[in-house]
Amino acid sequence: MAKLIAVDDSMADLKLIESILSPLHQVVLYQGGENVERHIEAEKPDAVLLDVVMPGRNGYEILRSLRRNEATRHIPVLIISSKGEPTDIEWGKRQGANGYLTKPYTPEALRQAVQELLV
Repeated sequence: MAKLIAVDDSMADLKLIESILSPLHQVVLYQGGENVERHIEAEKPDAVLLDVVMPGRNGYEILRSLRRNEATRHIPVLIISSKGEPTDIEWGKRQGANGYLTKPYTPEALRQAVQELLV
């Protein structure tokens, strides 16, 4: 059972992620991106599921911060976003994402994307 941290500004989206993944993994939810890197560093998850479009700091900023930090740079990150254009996906990967899942997604697509991160 892997430990996952999900970061999104929408509690509904976080609860959906939790309902899909909690039978298989430990899922920790964080609403919004403020100071989330500190929590990720302390929690030491096996992977992070990160929304892009959030008020304040967006997911790309958080991802870049995680990649600059020696303690978190190795943690796989899956971006889960409504931004699904090929340029968005390419930009996410250039920022250091290990995977990219476009909203809306199926439960199976989320489970598969997480499984690919954890191998």
